[in-house]
Amino acid sequence: MEAVVFDGSSLNLYYQKDYPLPKLENDDDVIVKVHYSGICGTDLHIIQGEFPAIKTRPIPLGHESSGVIHQVGKNSIFKVGQKVVIDPNTSCSLCDFCRKGNYQYCLTAGINSTIGIWKDGGWAQYVRVPQSQVFALPDGITTEQAGLCEPYSCVSHGFDRASPLKVGDKILILGAGIIGNLWITTLHHHGHREVTVSEMNPTRLDIVKRLDTGFRLVTPDILAKEKTTYDVIIDCTGVGKVMEISFNYMKEGGKYVLFGCCPPSHTSSLNPFDIYNKELTIIGVKINPFSFPSAISWLKAMGTR
Repeated sequence: MEAVVFDGSSLNLYYQKDYPLPKLENDDDVIVKVHYSGICGTDLHIIQGEFPAIKTRPIPLGHESSGVIHQVGKNSIFKVGQKVVIDPNTSCSLCDFCRKGNYQYCLTAGINSTIGIWKDGGWAQYVRVPQSQVFALPDGITTEQAGLCEPYSCVSHGFDRASPLKVGDKILILGAGIIGNLWITTLHHHGHREVTVSEMNPTRLDIVKRLDTGFRLVTPDILAKEKTTYDVIIDCTGVGKVMEISFNYMKEGGKYVLFGCCPPSHTSSLNPFDIYNKELTIIGVKINPFSFPSAISWLKAMGTR
């Protein structure tokens, strides 16, 4: 089959016409014919050698994938031809973290066994997946829309981690890539209107305008000049130094949601006195534990937005 393959040992990304077709290995496995598989900022970090990924063998990346069931194991609850979306993350079900429902911290599964990072992913025509990591798509959601389910499930987890987010809070979103836009639509869907979006790329700002939320759009230069403070800052940039700069925009009692995945080499310098004096809260968000059902529901509720 055709695939876009990444060799972690050489940081080489290449097209392969004859990558081996996946085979069912367990009775609970399914083979998904991939319709869509996104390119995540984490993929770019991996390709640049900035984020951990498999190095023992070349694999197709791609952890944001949707398609239809192509083949099923004998214990499968799915049917051939059924529209599905893939959750790339799972749990070991045995460690203390997983037994407490926090598989994002699992040292053997979670992000350490992600499909498309540590196992063959969706940048290929077909991918093998345990059926426990597959969700059927309801009527009204296309496989194209479902390509957003994985990042949306991460936003859902972030929304839960940041809650309560009070309607009327002044919220600042840093970065208007796909993740920033998903946060924009989520906040709008939940009734938030006092939202400012900071982005330096004019093309991305135009995309935000087309979402027609009425949110205020600014560039980082304007933020620096205004020196306005916010109740909640949601950092979607994945750049460590942004946190260092943006901490100046925190209101007393504020929350800083570090959502964008920074490479391990990125650092920020923060003033502990400011955190103490303003009683600030820093919230990390890691992957998407048990968040796929809510992501699918949000996609259906928001329709074409």
